[in-house]
Amino acid sequence: MERKHLRDEQRGAFFLLLIFLILVSAIIVVSFSLRTDKVAEKIEEDQVIRVLMILDDGKEGERHAVFSNMLVYYPVSRKAAVVNIPGNTGGIYQSLGRVDRIDDVYSEVGIDAYKREIEKLLDVNIPFYLVITQDNFIKLTDMLGGMRVFIPSPVDETGPDGENWLLPSGAVTLDGDKISTYLHYILEDEEEAEINERNQNVVTAFLTTLHDKSSQIFGKKAIFKKYNALLKTNLSDPDDVYKLLSIISAMDSESIIRQTVTGPIRIVDGQRLLFPLNNGDFIKEAVKQSTSLLITNSIALASRIYVLEIKNGTSVQGLARNTAILFQNASYSVLSAVNADTNDYEKTVIIDHIGNKEVAGVVGDFIHCTNIVEEEVASITEENNTAADVDFTIILGKDFDGRYVRNK
Repeated sequence: MERKHLRDEQRGAFFLLLIFLILVSAIIVVSFSLRTDKVAEKIEEDQVIRVLMILDDGKEGERHAVFSNMLVYYPVSRKAAVVNIPGNTGGIYQSLGRVDRIDDVYSEVGIDAYKREIEKLLDVNIPFYLVITQDNFIKLTDMLGGMRVFIPSPVDETGPDGENWLLPSGAVTLDGDKISTYLHYILEDEEEAEINERNQNVVTAFLTTLHDKSSQIFGKKAIFKKYNALLKTNLSDPDDVYKLLSIISAMDSESIIRQTVTGPIRIVDGQRLLFPLNNGDFIKEAVKQSTSLLITNSIALASRIYVLEIKNGTSVQGLARNTAILFQNASYSVLSAVNADTNDYEKTVIIDHIGNKEVAGVVGDFIHCTNIVEEEVASITEENNTAADVDFTIILGKDFDGRYVRNK
């Protein structure tokens, strides 16, 4: 009887264990079936992928952003734009409750508050962020066989702590330590714009390497784990990180549009703060403009960067120069910003030298100008070959208020 009772107890325990295993399996199956693909969901919502990319060289327990850039990528056209946010961008930041540098938000409050402030600055939603420490970026660079940048002239300087800054000139592939030197060296009397340009060079070099080495990085998920271990994102599932970066790696890395926040420098509480032009409206418009270029169906609009010549046809000092900054922020190339032949133009006019009404219309939309004249390129001489280099000439008239043409 005891043996029979024991067998019954064993049989009952077995069935309980079996029921438990069935319940656990059912929960796992349901969990996987209900799992949301965050990357696919965001792409379906907005079509455009936006990622805040930050390089952090803060010491243990501290945060400090070397650079912050927003990547805007449209998978359909495979076109991308990178928007640089200088660390000294000034403003009244709700996260801090004071006027200060924007990168102090990251240092003091953290990545989530920092992302929200950048979203306000650029007037966009940024679903994803990617943070990498300087040490991990050095490792990543070496794992990828280096990153390629262009250095106009060799660097041979000594840093404030006695470190040697040595870099060759030309289009060179830098290893991890050299890429760190490239990011951190500062020459005497160097402009902040030059430092920001180097930062963007590294971002575009990273994206280019991501594209060129995609088969190495994404060939096997087991290998990708080694790269993923160096990254910090707001995607908790490694499969989501894999999907996001593999989609981005398909971009046309040769035609990345580059933008940056620009504006006057003012001294506030002893700090040099950059205040965005026109209270930030210019960079918001520029980001919208470049995003439109990414998603346009027109091959003509997306195929290249158009060259502008801007002339001041008014007596307002610096109008051509300031307008040039607007168009440069919107990813146009400005060959020159000069005075027109006279300063009494009543109406702003855009002269189309290439006979492309569609692109001329986009240029006009940016400043609300509908006065567009199509003109053949003037004959070229050795003394004056401007017409050969310029796609559109913009002559600013009295109806231009510094941002838009105001039709009375």
